[in-house]
Amino acid sequence: MTEGVTTGGAEAASAPGVPVAHREPTRREHHGDVFIDPYEWMRDKDSPRTRDYVAAQNRLCEARNAHLDGLRRTLFDELKSHVQETDMSVPVRINDYWYYARTQEGRQYAVQCRMRVRGADDWDPPRIDPFGAPGSLPGESIVFDANAEAEGHDFFRLGGMDLSRDGRWMLYGVDTAGDERYDYRIRDLETGEELPETFHGVGSACFTPDARYVFWVELDDAWRPCAVWRHKVGTDVGADVCVYREEDERFWVGIGLSFDERNLVLGTGSKTTTEVLMLPVTDPEGEFQAFIPRRPDVEYDVSFACFENAGEDGSDIPLAVVYHNAKNPNFEIDVIDMRRHEPPYTLGEGVCVAEGSPYGCEHAATAEDRAKAITAPYFNAHNPAILQGLHGLGVEGIAIHRHFVTLAYRADGLPHVAMMPKRAAVEDFLAGRPWRFTELLPPALEDDWDMIADDRDETGDHGETLWAEDWDAGHLGAGGVGAGVGAGVPTDHTSSSDGASDDHLPGETRRLYSIGTGGNPSYDAPRMRYSFTSYTRPGELHEIDPTTGEDRLLKRATVLGGFDPRDYMERRVWIRARDGERIPVSLVWRRDFPAQDSPMFITGYGAYEISSDPNFSVARLSMLDRGVLYAVPHIRGGGELGRAWYEQGRRLNKKHSFEDFVDATAALQHAHLADPRRTVANGGSAGGLLMGAVANLAPGLYAGVEADVPFVDALTSILDPSLPLTVTEWDEWGDPLHDEDVYRYMKSYTPYENLPAADSEGGRAFPRVFVTTSMNDTRVLYVEPLKWVAAMQSRGFDAIAKIEVEAGHGGTSGRYKQWEEVSYENAWCLDVMNLRY
Repeated sequence: MTEGVTTGGAEAASAPGVPVAHREPTRREHHGDVFIDPYEWMRDKDSPRTRDYVAAQNRLCEARNAHLDGLRRTLFDELKSHVQETDMSVPVRINDYWYYARTQEGRQYAVQCRMRVRGADDWDPPRIDPFGAPGSLPGESIVFDANAEAEGHDFFRLGGMDLSRDGRWMLYGVDTAGDERYDYRIRDLETGEELPETFHGVGSACFTPDARYVFWVELDDAWRPCAVWRHKVGTDVGADVCVYREEDERFWVGIGLSFDERNLVLGTGSKTTTEVLMLPVTDPEGEFQAFIPRRPDVEYDVSFACFENAGEDGSDIPLAVVYHNAKNPNFEIDVIDMRRHEPPYTLGEGVCVAEGSPYGCEHAATAEDRAKAITAPYFNAHNPAILQGLHGLGVEGIAIHRHFVTLAYRADGLPHVAMMPKRAAVEDFLAGRPWRFTELLPPALEDDWDMIADDRDETGDHGETLWAEDWDAGHLGAGGVGAGVGAGVPTDHTSSSDGASDDHLPGETRRLYSIGTGGNPSYDAPRMRYSFTSYTRPGELHEIDPTTGEDRLLKRATVLGGFDPRDYMERRVWIRARDGERIPVSLVWRRDFPAQDSPMFITGYGAYEISSDPNFSVARLSMLDRGVLYAVPHIRGGGELGRAWYEQGRRLNKKHSFEDFVDATAALQHAHLADPRRTVANGGSAGGLLMGAVANLAPGLYAGVEADVPFVDALTSILDPSLPLTVTEWDEWGDPLHDEDVYRYMKSYTPYENLPAADSEGGRAFPRVFVTTSMNDTRVLYVEPLKWVAAMQSRGFDAIAKIEVEAGHGGTSGRYKQWEEVSYENAWCLDVMNLRY
């Protein structure tokens, strides 16, 4: 047992108010294996005893956390003191209007507003008083006030909004239950009146540009978007026509407009296969045609643009930009000259602009590439110069506008953006040479420690030496993870010049940023907008001239209360997992609290190829200002280092995700950066599965675990194809219903079925556990965390649950309610860390 770790033991189980769950054995049998589940009866959501049990758990949670009321109020006040409550977004031009959102002090939701452009060449956003009341300025009108729309509802979420090209008609969808089924309606923005037709309980919807037709997506009983329907505005919804139905239960469908608004684009896809069907908006009652026919285990997407006046006779060259992994598992981008022939096209046709690294990928073309390290430098003659020699390279897309072209890619575990003038792209395309992109680097902060380097070499991230061997992860051993914490390599706890400790871990302190090109909805805009943020630097929106390189700051997020980004530090270190793979870990701390034996909040996800990229959080400041070290291990199963990183953390490799997280925790504690007696782990959804697994694997490393909407009864759910999302999830986790190997593998890690026995004298400690869930969650059903909590409490573990009765997978709605929730959760975490002030 790790000294000082608080455990529930028999004391927690016998405490007043702890509900004793009724045990009613339910037999589950597959592949000759029998599991007796005592709490499956909780799946009956409307049962009085389930409702009573939920209420009892909520009473217990409130009683156990009552002593934190003062800390919660303090945290809420601190968060609120940093926020500019009355504010507005930078206007963005869409057709003939500037659109923007206003927030007002005391109001839960934003108000969507707009003003007409001053003329066809008006690309400078209007100057608007951010403190003015919505709709109060000359020419300003309210498009959608969610505060008014939410009145009378405990939960409210705007699911989507689409506007006609002339700006008169609005199609919008709302969810007032939290179950992610939206009711869509059509509103006349000139009169405020709504048309009689309503599309109830659908997944999404879109207009044709002239607003004469609506295409909407049907959800089946398992919440799968399964079909697309066509509605002619002004007619009975009952007469709508189904234009496409996807019979394969692994596939989801969606519908929208192409970027140039010339085609309706119907996409259908599973986790491993996609297909795109097109229909000209001029023929909305026509038949959708496949742009490229579906191929098993091949993903692709397509967008459209043109090279204006670039043909030999001065005509336009129409282009199709195809993003696919038919030949390269980390994707390539091909640009097709559509003058050559009509659709359908083939994958690999056209000019290759960029290719990702196939190293380490399951489906790499050669055994040599499959065997190479994911982080080996990659060179490819097709690629632009800026992509040569990068590590873990994955290309993510290209966007062609009238005046500029942008390229998004991942390398060294971080997102990147490059750009070039359109004229240069035309020249390179016609000459058949690599395109001359330039990487877009965010500006450094004046008088900061910020390090933005452009001197990449083959050693690693921006010249950083990745693989310095200053410590050895071998101390983890096979006999029990974490057994060697606090022993081994001696550490000198002197502060270095950058505010970090001399911790014997490789890496350097530098800005870890996320960058993207959102905010460019218009094809004709002469300048490109981009945004970036980091763990310590609030988001900024910039506009850059692609020809001159002139960069203009449009908005920097305001953080009040004396915040200075120079007071905080960021660092990327790399630790070695037990199988030898190198795992990047992001660290954040306050500069005047050197990271030495610190309380630590460590969070992870590691699934669905989703990357946990750097982001700024106002709520996080309260932890950092109390000396907490914030850590993010970028574990396998995510997409930080491309497709191979994902493949190594899914299906029969899923345990790598858990082991990476545990090994990162142990490494940071072994280096005396973090104190195991004050370490709290956090994850949500698939990250909640991670939390349950690591608590079972290495309970001595964690004083507490916060698991939000956790997927902890994974095997039971994935065995039931009638449950929401199950069949589509087989591509992610494997199919335990039909594959015994998958069944045995999942059974070996699913948290609910692998809880350790009750604590005993001399036994190992189990961390305190705080669980959040929602009764209307359709992604991870409430029954999973509820059963898990009951099982932990029955073993005497210190586990409590906070259960929302009105919300869904994303928790409560409204910004003040969300601030209250995060303050509640952070107060529990700080209490575990013995930081009760």
